[in-house]
Amino acid sequence: MVRQVPIANTRNIGIIAHIDAGKTTTSERILFYTGVSQKIGEVHDGQATMDWMAQEQERGITITSAATTCFWRKHRINLIDTPGHVDFTIEVERSLRVLDGVVAVFCAVGCVQPQSETVWRQADRYGVPRVAFINKMDRLGSDYRRCLAEMRDKLAAVPCLLQIPVGKEDKFEGLIDLLDMKFLSYSKDPRDPARFEILEIPEGMVAEAREARAAMVETLADVDDDLIEDFLEGAEIEAKRLKAALRKGTIALRCVPVLLGSAFKNKGVQPLLDAVVDYLPSPLDIKPVSGLNPKGGTEERPAADEAPMAALAFKLMSDPYVGHLTFLRIYSGTLNSGDQVFNSSREKGEKIGRLLKMHAKKREEIKEAGAGDIVAAVGLKNTTNGDTLCDQAKPVVLERMHIPEPVIHIALSPKNKDESDKLGQALGKLASEDPSFRVRTDQETGEVIISGMGELHLEIIADRLQREFKVQVNLGAPQVAYRETVTKTVEVEYKHVRQTGGRGQYGHVWLRLEPLEPGSGLVYETAVVGGTVPKEYHNAVGAGAMEACQKGGARAGFPVTDLKITLFDGSYHDVDSSEMAFSLAGSMALKEGLKKAGSIILEPIMDLEVVTPEDFVGDVIGDISTRRGRVGNLDTLGGSKVITAEVPLGTMFGYSAELRNRTQGRATFSMQFGRYQPLPENVALEVIAQREAKKA
Repeated sequence: MVRQVPIANTRNIGIIAHIDAGKTTTSERILFYTGVSQKIGEVHDGQATMDWMAQEQERGITITSAATTCFWRKHRINLIDTPGHVDFTIEVERSLRVLDGVVAVFCAVGCVQPQSETVWRQADRYGVPRVAFINKMDRLGSDYRRCLAEMRDKLAAVPCLLQIPVGKEDKFEGLIDLLDMKFLSYSKDPRDPARFEILEIPEGMVAEAREARAAMVETLADVDDDLIEDFLEGAEIEAKRLKAALRKGTIALRCVPVLLGSAFKNKGVQPLLDAVVDYLPSPLDIKPVSGLNPKGGTEERPAADEAPMAALAFKLMSDPYVGHLTFLRIYSGTLNSGDQVFNSSREKGEKIGRLLKMHAKKREEIKEAGAGDIVAAVGLKNTTNGDTLCDQAKPVVLERMHIPEPVIHIALSPKNKDESDKLGQALGKLASEDPSFRVRTDQETGEVIISGMGELHLEIIADRLQREFKVQVNLGAPQVAYRETVTKTVEVEYKHVRQTGGRGQYGHVWLRLEPLEPGSGLVYETAVVGGTVPKEYHNAVGAGAMEACQKGGARAGFPVTDLKITLFDGSYHDVDSSEMAFSLAGSMALKEGLKKAGSIILEPIMDLEVVTPEDFVGDVIGDISTRRGRVGNLDTLGGSKVITAEVPLGTMFGYSAELRNRTQGRATFSMQFGRYQPLPENVALEVIAQREAKKA
């Protein structure tokens, strides 16, 4: 294929951060300075290019990740702006799965906030190199040194500071570049936000700049052995060598370049773009993607146009103009509109209708794409999130993305009974777009239950149903995603025997059920000695037991977790035994065992952070205590207090309105899933009673 830009000059990056750190504002400045936008779009007035959904513009938050392409210094930058709100964490997860590098934005006042830690851990999971941008340096209470300290303490990162500020808070004028030892002085003229001058360092800051540069070189000497000798001898090291060491250390995940600025005030964004080009990897700089060969073993796919085609579908979207869009990251080979490809995850053929380059909600039709590109395909019928598309002659299945489990359920019904089919189709489309959103029908009550990552997540879903699909719905009260587990080890026997004329059914198993550490999930093992249960039936026993766990435990019928199931004995019949018989035996044995194993109910515990003026601290803590919360730390942040606590999700519905009332609207909070823990017995009895009443 004829390339506009060599693969070595391609950067696939995302912007990640805590909510309100300034991700979308930074993205808007990047689009402006790279010439994609002629006008700067602002989040606060609902004009941000990357926040194109009506709900995003109204609320001033990012809900869905938006992709775009821009150019800087003859490099193509494929950029994805991701949400900061924990309810939309799947958007970050699937973006990080396909990106080669990220810009982590931190607020200079809030520093490393809870969702900052979450997205950083997600980047760790996929081994994605990072550049950090400490934003809002013009804000009252900004403190970049505290940000650096928290990056070390909370994120276990090795920050390498490349700039120091000239001026503080509202007197923030510009930056001193520690590599070239120059002062970047930004224009004060709002009509010319792109302009800055490169000047000599102000006389009063030369000593501070030299000290900061020495600290930067020392950090780099720790991650690059080639610099150690010159550093120990005190030799002056030229900027070119330092940049090479920075690139090497960043790609190897040994250090994180840190830049400063104020995106809203148009300061520091051009050096950030330079850092993206200079330090984040191209597709050639990272390890070739590895996948499973369906015939056995693993295979690598290098980032080369001439290699066999392999691409990962990481996002689905319904577009009102072109229909069903599938976002693809092409890891190797080339893809053309009209190509026949193979979905190796589902072993089905697919045809690429059209290929599009996306710019937020706008699109540009292209004929071909190559290794390292991120594109949207039209016309795929059998492909869903996490599927692999490849060359049928050279099949490979790439690793799927991690999908978090929902923590909240709400019953939903159409206001007009005639719209039931329309509602079902709309929910199906939304569930295909968002893997963290689930839909099911309660077998006992017949209600449609939607599940998601939080109240806001499901609120947005309901809003989209009404706006996009024109279905008016009634929402029930939120329900907590409780789980059950066991407290003791038991061994249980079950013999499934059925004779109905002709061939019968025979499956006989002994299972051992053991409690596991919180967060372990379900584990199935076999320890059969002597062939009492033939190997061909082992998986069937496990499948039956796992299905029974999902259907619910013995205490209240909630899904079972943190349980080890071991098949250790049994017997079979030469004629009557089958996979179905052993699956039923595994299922029934599991149900019997749960009755004897001391089932308990688990509830989701949320990590809560509240930032409030000092006047309201006592009231906020008192309210947390009434919600069965446990307060952890009380820290000072500028003129405010930061309260961290652990609180059961079941007590937190409607917390946003309550906090506003108690603090005159001056406090903010963020909340994310922490872990499951046993529900107090008195509360468990209430939950069981409510569940029984609902069935009745």
